[in-house]
Amino acid sequence: MSENKERKEFKTAIGGQALIEGIMMRGPKKTAIVVRTKEGLVTKVEEPKLLKDRYPIVGWVFIRGVVNFINSMTIGTRALMFSADQMPEEEQEEPTRFEKWVDDKLGSEKAEKVLITFAAAVGIAFSVGLFILLPTFLAGFLTNFIGNAILRNLSEGLLRIIIFVAYLWLTTRLGHIQRVWAYHGAEHKAITCYEKGLPLTVENVKQQSKQHPRCGTSFLFIVMIVSILVFSFTSWDNLWMRIVLRLLLLPVVVSISFEIIKLAGRYDNFLTRIVSAPGKALQRLTTREPDEEMIEVAIESMNLVIPEDEQQAAW
Repeated sequence: MSENKERKEFKTAIGGQALIEGIMMRGPKKTAIVVRTKEGLVTKVEEPKLLKDRYPIVGWVFIRGVVNFINSMTIGTRALMFSADQMPEEEQEEPTRFEKWVDDKLGSEKAEKVLITFAAAVGIAFSVGLFILLPTFLAGFLTNFIGNAILRNLSEGLLRIIIFVAYLWLTTRLGHIQRVWAYHGAEHKAITCYEKGLPLTVENVKQQSKQHPRCGTSFLFIVMIVSILVFSFTSWDNLWMRIVLRLLLLPVVVSISFEIIKLAGRYDNFLTRIVSAPGKALQRLTTREPDEEMIEVAIESMNLVIPEDEQQAAW
């Protein structure tokens, strides 16, 4: 096999997240946060201790999905807080009374961990409430109009997708989110450039697609579809019982969705392209074409997490 072909088939486990004027990039061994300020690029590199290294069971198939999702929310929240801290003092918000109280009681270091955990928990609760529980509640009004349980379940799934797409569309109307979506596009372009084995230059990165099959947008859309199938095994007799069952089955939905998007990112064939197509289409809402300064941030964050041994980055 030629070297070029080997490079084309090489897939990585690197992923990232767009921030306020920056990017958080996760590699196999390191996590890097790069934020652009008036003084230049501010970087932070960590080598997080992976839970699966201490407890191998959390790395098993259909368990790792839930663990990875929670871990991603926590790391993403920490990165957002770091990014916000780099803003000029006059633009930073005053700490809330709750934040001041936690800081006084626990000290700065412990307070930061508590606030990150709290913020991640709120983010997860918001997502579950908006995209899982709200559609279940609204679908309850369809009971008197749709007698077939399968059609009711499909209607609930359709409501879930409509709410999800509407939420993404509404966020694009917010002016400051446009730059976040542009950094999101830069992140995808840099990862794609690296996966193709091309040198990480501004010109090379600029030419890549701003859509990527392993994007969080694609993951959430897959969650919507998988939930239709998994939740179809639950009863429609009682609203509160449906809500409880949805919450109990949510880890199953997340685990299955994680394995699907992992396969879609690892292989490039007719089936995986079909699986990735809806998520990539939605990424037209959550990505924008970045400028060269944003691409420079993406390149820097990529360079900071690329392992010396390429085999460490293989799926």
